[in-house]
Amino acid sequence: MSRKIHRTISIDSSFAEFIEEKALPGTGVSKETFWDGLASLIEEFDGKNKELVSFRDKLQSQIDDWHLKAGNQIFDTEKYKAFLSEIGYLVDEGPDFSIQTTRIDPEIATIAGPQLVVPITNARFAINAINARWNSLYDALYGTNVLGKPTGQDFDNDHAMKVIEWAKNFLNDCFPLAGDSHKNASGYHILDDTLVIQVPSGEAQLADKSHFVGYTGEPSNPESIILQRNGIHLIVVFDRSDVIGKTDPAGIADVVLESAITTILDCEDSVAVVDVEDKILAYENWLGIMKGDLVAEFEKDGANITRVIKGNKEFITPKGNKLTLKGQALLLIRNSASHINTNIVTDLDGNQVSETILDALCTTLIGLHDLKGTNGNSREGSIYIVKPKMHGPDEVALADRLFSRVEEILELEQYTVKIGIMDEERRTTVNLKECIRAAMKRVAFINTGFLDRTGDEIHTSFKMGPFLRKGSLKQAPWLPAYENWNVDVGLNCGLKGKSQIGKGMWAMPDLMKEMLEQKIEHPLAGANTAWVPSPTAATLHAVHYFKVDVKEIQDRLLDNGQRASLDTILQIPIAEATDWSGDEILQEIRNNLQGILGYVVRWVDQGIGCSKIPDINNVGLMEDRATCRISSQHVANWLHHGTVDKETVMNSMKEMAVVVDGQNKEDPNYIPMAPTFDGEAFKAACDLVFKGDIQSSGYTEFILHQRRLERKRKIG
Repeated sequence: MSRKIHRTISIDSSFAEFIEEKALPGTGVSKETFWDGLASLIEEFDGKNKELVSFRDKLQSQIDDWHLKAGNQIFDTEKYKAFLSEIGYLVDEGPDFSIQTTRIDPEIATIAGPQLVVPITNARFAINAINARWNSLYDALYGTNVLGKPTGQDFDNDHAMKVIEWAKNFLNDCFPLAGDSHKNASGYHILDDTLVIQVPSGEAQLADKSHFVGYTGEPSNPESIILQRNGIHLIVVFDRSDVIGKTDPAGIADVVLESAITTILDCEDSVAVVDVEDKILAYENWLGIMKGDLVAEFEKDGANITRVIKGNKEFITPKGNKLTLKGQALLLIRNSASHINTNIVTDLDGNQVSETILDALCTTLIGLHDLKGTNGNSREGSIYIVKPKMHGPDEVALADRLFSRVEEILELEQYTVKIGIMDEERRTTVNLKECIRAAMKRVAFINTGFLDRTGDEIHTSFKMGPFLRKGSLKQAPWLPAYENWNVDVGLNCGLKGKSQIGKGMWAMPDLMKEMLEQKIEHPLAGANTAWVPSPTAATLHAVHYFKVDVKEIQDRLLDNGQRASLDTILQIPIAEATDWSGDEILQEIRNNLQGILGYVVRWVDQGIGCSKIPDINNVGLMEDRATCRISSQHVANWLHHGTVDKETVMNSMKEMAVVVDGQNKEDPNYIPMAPTFDGEAFKAACDLVFKGDIQSSGYTEFILHQRRLERKRKIG
């Protein structure tokens, strides 16, 4: 592999070529400025970043010792907090403050709605997510289990009528008519800037006339009308052909919802990026997105399909003016975590550098194509970068300084780069106020993520005792306290109207009826966004934001004061008694191992970082490294405390490998693990469990990267 040498750094030549020939042109940044800037960033930040990552392990060692010395004594929260403060894990809270973030797009600041997260390395998925700003409610209802599945392969008219009825009920709930019902409508038109609906008694109007904001076509015979509630929009599409008229007298052919308001393009947990080839692919896709010319071509059901990024939508306001609504989700990009190093760029001695530094400069550089273009991603001139897995305020402060230096190098106004702080590590949770303060002029996003947060919960208190079964972990007091704490702290730090407060993923993409019933809890909890696994899920979750006024919920929460306490968050979910039966233990172990193997075999053998994977009961779950982290840490914890022995785990690992092989038998690219059990994927799964206790913060990346690189070397 040839290298480019620049001052104090050595760069992979193919990467240097990508930067100089593709990323830099059109930005106004010279290659000298870029490489000088990268060298200076590495000189200034690489050592500091690695020191902070090492400090995590130092703290963990002290916590391990404390738990070992405490033994089976009754847990004393006050003594525990004093200990955490003494070692620097828990910091003192400063005075109240309000964030000072400016130039925030309304999709972040004021519009509450769903958020997609997609791997940046999959162009097709990325384009689908970007275009998921607008999606058909009819399609989402017809093609999922919300109303039961349609019968047969042909069009099911009875099922379609259920869809129409559901949609009319939704319109009545969110956009009611004064004295009548959308179910009785036989037509819609605009008269004197007012939406008029024909009903059996004559004419009706919206109970709240301000909900009508635009239309297309002629006022007397509109092609569509657009309604707005709680800051998000809905398009009623008309088709007055005989075919539509037989199913809907009003001629409504579809109801299209503003769905994925924002999308995170992910360079981290949902991708398998382990070398320069993978990294260039990630950056090339981000470049195509920022320039607006990314194309995905693929074959589906024998047809060649091309996907492109869609344009904006144009309407006429009731007063006859032009109304332009954005056609794409607002995009954030999630950078690599601080603990990952890369050999794409090294020092002159060959030492790897922190990949997060490379990401900070490169993703911002590529973001310049949007800032210098027209009709692009951010209308406020901002670049949104989500920083994962930061531990505490010192790491947030370093990220803030890093972004300031990136802005200087690229000659951007300070605080152009906005930061998303993922509250998924325990030290960030307990110090969340100070984490936000550390980037108070950049914060545009905080969120909760149960899976990573639980993985870190287990690893932090690994030595204390065996953790509860995974199902019981979700019922333990710390979890609702953590979820409430995130919203309360965010609101108290002034995030309302300036920043997103998010909630985690719905991981079962086939169970949309259940999602529609349950995920309304997220906006009701005061979160103005929440993660969904697909464009269809975004459309169904959008229903909740039409029904719930998140601004009103947030105002009420601010009036009512803090709901959660630090003491509750620090209630470690250790099992008080481990009187589980042998069958219960084996069931828990098998469930964990099947999930690990199902994920790892695709990650290592095929380079797939996120996909829908059948669980032990053949229910499809969206899996990424977060799910792998909690499962591997859970088994490792039970092994450490003797809840289960190594022989039982290994036997179960082989049994579950056979199960996973069977679940993937239709995949022509799949490499079976049985009967030899000697492939890189199976070895990776074993390492994650049997070496889980020594993985820094319980992360899976180190093992997965090593085994994926070994696999790539074998296949050439």
